[in-house]
Amino acid sequence: MDTVKPFTISKHLVMDAFKAVKANAGSAGVDHQSIADFEVNLQDNLYKIWNRMSSGTYFPPPVKAVAIPKKSGGERILGVPTVSDRIAQMVVKLTFEPAVEAIFRPDSYGYRPGKSALDAVGVTRERCWKYNWVFEFDIKGLFDNIDHELLMRAVKHHTDCKWVILYIERWLKAPMQKPDGTLVERSKGTPQGGVVSPVLSNLFLHYAFDVWMGKVFPKNPWCRYADDGLVHCKSEKEALTIKASLSKRLAECGLELHPNKTKIVYCKDDNRRNKYPSTKFDFLGYTFRTREVENSITKKRFVSFSPAVSPTSLKSMRQRIRDLGIRRRSDLNLIEISRVCEPILRGWEQYYGKYNKSSLNPIYQHFNRTLKTWAMRKYKKLRGRKIAASEFLERIAKIRPQLFHHWSRGLLGFA
Repeated sequence: MDTVKPFTISKHLVMDAFKAVKANAGSAGVDHQSIADFEVNLQDNLYKIWNRMSSGTYFPPPVKAVAIPKKSGGERILGVPTVSDRIAQMVVKLTFEPAVEAIFRPDSYGYRPGKSALDAVGVTRERCWKYNWVFEFDIKGLFDNIDHELLMRAVKHHTDCKWVILYIERWLKAPMQKPDGTLVERSKGTPQGGVVSPVLSNLFLHYAFDVWMGKVFPKNPWCRYADDGLVHCKSEKEALTIKASLSKRLAECGLELHPNKTKIVYCKDDNRRNKYPSTKFDFLGYTFRTREVENSITKKRFVSFSPAVSPTSLKSMRQRIRDLGIRRRSDLNLIEISRVCEPILRGWEQYYGKYNKSSLNPIYQHFNRTLKTWAMRKYKKLRGRKIAASEFLERIAKIRPQLFHHWSRGLLGFA
């Protein structure tokens, strides 16, 4: 029989947290324990988490530093918690998130239930038609620079749950372990990669930007996805004013605008013909710029300021195809290749094909060329015969277009 604990935490909540962590998958932390390893002694492991959290004796281990490449170049350092720590963080997230989710603004889209990046792209698309100018901003190193004192002040404002406050404070202070084993102490920031970090960063920016923006510039619609944001303006002068004011505001909160990712953009189209150095911007994998489009009703062509998959995203997709190594997998047949690649291709279309779907055609052409190289390596009769390999794949595509969804749409070019 369990003794009375200082904190009342439901065992069912811990189980729900485990299910959520398992659904999100993820790699092992500093203890090298995978989710599969954790499940070997599931009941005992979950009991240990519940027992320690309920008694106030849960202390998070260091997070594992993992470098991942950015689409724009360079690296981003993620802090990967252990499986047990992810579950403990999820327990706190499930308890704390509803309290702050209720006060978050509708134009904050990042890492929030019921909201998506595509929602942010859609609302931005419509606002660019209404406003001539966009102030695009990026907060430099948000997750590394969040002020702990200011953040905890906000946390305590929205909950009086002692164990939620206790464990959030401990996670903020948990060190990061480098690949060589060195521990790096933290006096600010919340590790990008932690389960509870997204809701904490949103809470911080809710006060640092969202609420402030509504008070100081209430007539300017904005959209924010984590540390990337846009403010729509009627003039360049207005955009410059907001940029200067936001720079000061963020400095008060221990943050700064990224100098290379912050700019003012003129949304040029048929009705906006002034000259300006910046007439396009990237947001959430899409490039917004001047494009010739067709009216879906009248079929007339006109120039609009609208989004389509960005060149950076296309480059990343091509690299993903290369990384799959399909060209060299002569041990696989087309059905097996389809099982691996079709979910990836379909996922790209579901996201990047939402607006200006035809901009994805270069990826499908690249993939088809990859298949042609695969066919020439797999079949002796096709080696060195590009035309014959193209004809071979075209015949299969017409017979079994369901193998790859772009085949069913007639995108069969293998040249």
